[in-house]
Amino acid sequence: MTLEKTTRMNYLFDFYQSLLTAKQKSYMSLYYLDDFSLGEIADEYEVSRQAVYDNIKRTEAMLEQYEEKLLLFKKFKERKELLKKMRELVADSAQTEEAEALIESLEKLD
Repeated sequence: MTLEKTTRMNYLFDFYQSLLTAKQKSYMSLYYLDDFSLGEIADEYEVSRQAVYDNIKRTEAMLEQYEEKLLLFKKFKERKELLKKMRELVADSAQTEEAEALIESLEKLD
């Protein structure tokens, strides 16, 4: 599993965990946040490794679907990038018009 995927899943889980069942939350938390293996989770819940794998894969797909519809993570990244640019502009106060345009862009995201 790549670091990018893990990071993305952690963000998606953070944004959308309230939409998941208790079991989905638990499996995802153990797998992504606590770095448990599928076997360790299976032992913890007395289910097969395949059952844990299937649940995690379905949950990942659900999180991606939520993101496709709600775009919380995309907007978060856009806001973060705009804020970074704004901080750079604040350091160079001669570009106040560009700073105002970035602020307006940021306000439109919400």
